[in-house]
Amino acid sequence: MKRFAALVLLAILSLTAFAAAEKNPRMTPEQNARQSRKDIKKQQKMLKKANKKQAKAAKKYAKRERKEQKKANKNFRKRHA
Repeated sequence: MKRFAALVLLAILSLTAFAAAEKNPRMTPEQNARQSRKDIKKQQKMLKKANKKQAKAAKKYAKRERKEQKKANKNFRKRHA
């Protein structure tokens, strides 16, 4: 999942960089640095969101596993009591 997110992010960044280059081919170093910082911030925000989503899914999975284990233990105790 992380690889896919990174690939999508890379594609988006390359497309935005290509579009930005076509709009304004002569950027000053200050403009370039500013744009770079904005892109980095946007990428970090997207990665944070993806990591948060993945952590939430892992938590949900763990909760479901605990619930199933509890149910299995309960059934086991009933059969062997």
